[in-house]
Amino acid sequence: MSHTVCLIEGDGIGAEITAAVQHIIEAAGVTIDWRPCLAGVTALEKTGNPLPPETIAAIKETGVALKGPLATAIGQGFRSVNVGLRQELQLYANFRPARTIPGVKTRFENVDLIVIRENTEGLYSGLEHIVVPGVVESLRVITEKCSRRIAIFAFETARKYHRKTVTCVHKANILKLSDGLFLETVRDVAKSYPDIELNDCIVDAAAMKLVMDPTQFEVLVMENLFGDIISDLASGLVGGLGVTPSGNYGDGYAIFEAVHGTAPDIAGKDRANPTALLLSATMMLKHLGETDAADRIESSLLSVLQNPETRTGDLGGKLGTSKFAEVVAEACAVGSSG
Repeated sequence: MSHTVCLIEGDGIGAEITAAVQHIIEAAGVTIDWRPCLAGVTALEKTGNPLPPETIAAIKETGVALKGPLATAIGQGFRSVNVGLRQELQLYANFRPARTIPGVKTRFENVDLIVIRENTEGLYSGLEHIVVPGVVESLRVITEKCSRRIAIFAFETARKYHRKTVTCVHKANILKLSDGLFLETVRDVAKSYPDIELNDCIVDAAAMKLVMDPTQFEVLVMENLFGDIISDLASGLVGGLGVTPSGNYGDGYAIFEAVHGTAPDIAGKDRANPTALLLSATMMLKHLGETDAADRIESSLLSVLQNPETRTGDLGGKLGTSKFAEVVAEACAVGSSG
């Protein structure tokens, strides 16, 4: 079966790691008709728009996109393209697994948790204005509708991955109306899932507990800003953003992405690690129904990472991006023929 997927290479190292992932997917025997799309600084330079309407239209047509890292200026410049894509396509659920990878040295073992982040509202609504010079007001929007659908997504995720608990992370002790609404909505949804235990935890306490013993959590669900912070924290527990995948889901569309930076200092030097994007691509393949190929790629990748000689430089190895991709691709091909 052939699939049509939008490909956003991204900025910086994006072109190198997307090429590596394409090579590995092809070696695994999956046929994909890649539709190149522009976004980020590259799109701005070529079209004058960091998020061209043509890119949105293409994703709506194919329903699926794989995206490399995009640059966003801090405190000035254009709005985050990542946020823009999520809001334009109503990709309300961000799925960020954090799992220990054999061979990647970290402080913890046997970490296997999933962070579910509401993607479309909260402070990321971008509703800010200057009250008077020197005073800025930002509006944090929480609605029952969005809280309910992300809660349902979290509990359905728990069932799908055979998890016994869902933890709602919040700040309802201080933000009594907004986070109070979020927490109460999650509690209401939990009534429909008697097989799954619901816990709740204040966000600062959750951060502390995660760095003390992350294995006490299975699925965590939270609003947008808390989800952004906690998902990165969870990634740090298992080796960093360079080895953790991300998927954004809506009712009709899905984007799978690397959430690490564009690393302009090593762009074009064949030094980037494509692991995060590759793991995101395996999530994409499962979404497309290519489960066997996804499992084979993941198994091959984990096997390669266990060998110090076949890791990229950021993980203590000596391989560059292209050679690392070749090694993983060969492992996939062997697994396929076997």
